[in-house]
Amino acid sequence: MGKERLTAFSDGVVAILITIMILELRLPHGTDWNALRSIAPSFLTYVLSFVYLAIYWNNHHHLLHTVTRVDGLILWANSHLLFWLSLVPAATAWMGENLASPLPTAVYGVVVLMPAIAYYLLQMAIVRQQGADSVLAKALGSDIKGKLSLVLYAAAVVLAFVSPWASIAIYVLVAVMWLVPDQRIEKIIGEA
Repeated sequence: MGKERLTAFSDGVVAILITIMILELRLPHGTDWNALRSIAPSFLTYVLSFVYLAIYWNNHHHLLHTVTRVDGLILWANSHLLFWLSLVPAATAWMGENLASPLPTAVYGVVVLMPAIAYYLLQMAIVRQQGADSVLAKALGSDIKGKLSLVLYAAAVVLAFVSPWASIAIYVLVAVMWLVPDQRIEKIIGEA
């Protein structure tokens, strides 16, 4: 099976998730700076989550460029990723309404950790189907940034119960690490 339907479905899901997040964002009640200040936590959480979804969309786009054929395992691994991404709007709304509260901050961390794990599993499913000498296998290499992200997310989840602001700083740090789409794949594809 080709990858076009998988790509289109994934793009549609991410677009819907972003739409849900913006619909959850409340408008300020009032016309002064205090009204804007009251929605700042929700808005900043929205921005962080938007960046996360954009990162996944960008890297997923690059990832699927390496796929020549889709099998059932890839379909399920991709659905697994989309499931975890579908929880981002709910976690965003909860943390935005309760910024720097331990449990919402930890849950947000779990909700950004799980897509990272799912993305890793999707990569492994593609490598399994495409082979150890595939473009993706060569591009991934040791995947230090991916593995470091998982460790940082897990640490941030635990840290949320001690210092929620430190956890939020880690979430921002990981997002900044991934702002530039995964150039390992671009580099390998450019060489091929």
